[in-house]
Amino acid sequence: MNSARHQGSTEITNLILEAAARARAEIGDIDHKPAAARSAKWPIDCKIGPGLEGAIACESKVGYVNGTAGLLSYRGYDVFELCAYSTYEEVSYLLLHGHLPNPAQLVEYEKKLARYRHMNKTLRLLMSFPVEHMNAMAALRMGTIFMRQEFTYVDQEAAKPDLSDAISADEDSIGMETKPSGDKKAIYEFRKKKKKPRKVDSQLGDASGLEACYHLIAGVPTLTAAIARIRQGLMPYEPLNDLSHAGNLFYMMNGRRPTPIEERVLDVALILHADHGMNASTFASMVVASTLSDIYFSVGSGIAALNGPLHGGANERVLHTLREIGGPKQVRKWVKKALAEKLKIPGFGHRVYKTYDPRARVLGPLAQYHCLGCRAEIQNLINTAEVLEREVVSSLATEKQIFPNVDFYSGVVYTRLGIDPAMFTPLFAVSRVAGWTARVLEYMRNNRIFRPRALYTGKFDQEYKPLDER
Repeated sequence: MNSARHQGSTEITNLILEAAARARAEIGDIDHKPAAARSAKWPIDCKIGPGLEGAIACESKVGYVNGTAGLLSYRGYDVFELCAYSTYEEVSYLLLHGHLPNPAQLVEYEKKLARYRHMNKTLRLLMSFPVEHMNAMAALRMGTIFMRQEFTYVDQEAAKPDLSDAISADEDSIGMETKPSGDKKAIYEFRKKKKKPRKVDSQLGDASGLEACYHLIAGVPTLTAAIARIRQGLMPYEPLNDLSHAGNLFYMMNGRRPTPIEERVLDVALILHADHGMNASTFASMVVASTLSDIYFSVGSGIAALNGPLHGGANERVLHTLREIGGPKQVRKWVKKALAEKLKIPGFGHRVYKTYDPRARVLGPLAQYHCLGCRAEIQNLINTAEVLEREVVSSLATEKQIFPNVDFYSGVVYTRLGIDPAMFTPLFAVSRVAGWTARVLEYMRNNRIFRPRALYTGKFDQEYKPLDER
């Protein structure tokens, strides 16, 4: 346990352990492990629905989600234990490297993150754009491109790829009528390892590998905090080297050092969002990387996917709903009307979980604890949320397996931390960049360009008519 970091927040540790105990008691004797944790024999037969639902695209050791049992693990570690005993720095290292760091490795990693949080050139470029009038996610995606320019040489003229290394467009594919053979490696690969051009700065990287992942894990929070400040007409704060990852994020967004409780609450929230299987933004990142693009562009694609309202932004809608309801006494009437009109209630139900989302199990008690004694507006939000949960679960849990998901309480948690709702989805990206980069690195070790097929349902033998006859 990182006891030095968790001093002053032992009550939060106990809350998490109690939530874990409740989850395990409810799971009972359910076997939550996959039938066989071993390498697959390709090709794999599986049922696939629209949107590639149910498709198996790759093997992974990064994370595992069991929707039936309501469990989430990173590299084999239960997310409850990581929240109770670990830190985001340790968890992001775990996701990237496959093991928890020893003391020396953690110190070196934290030093790198502290150094890479300082991005003066990137922030200067970002501030030259009208960020205060932009969607925060659009600004964040743009910021990662500016990071690519600051930390790598790949955009320089001298780094232009040699045309002799190119391959035919989309040649690493199979014919529409050909059955997949299950080959593990791409048939067409670049023939030689990239060498750094002589004319570029030797301090710059090539936008691939662990250092690029470290840059992004450290830099995306700096960008997010800067965007939050600029949107308020304020100047960004420089990160402080004596603060933790979560502590720096809080400081750069709010302009004051966090209390131990505030730091711990934000740290736990970051851990809970760090990875979650082959979700849309993770898949988008991996698809881009599979073309032999780079990690900065891959993370930019993840941010773009997360910007979509079907993926990110649900916790912002939950907050709007809680305010719309007005208070605990109005919940029952509101729920009755919503169910009668068959409305989707934000923050409930999940594509994967058919039971209580383990992340919500932690965030619920965390929100209740942190909101005790706070101002009336926030106290009203958490009170309304608690009653809304009871009403919806009693109405829909048994029949439709609908329970609170990670978004239900996270918006209340962020509001209590003084974070503007427009920054909730960028905060998701701050955390998930660890999962994106870890899965990209893993996939690239045995890369094959993604190339699913479409079922053609159009016409054939159409006769072309000249323009004047149409």
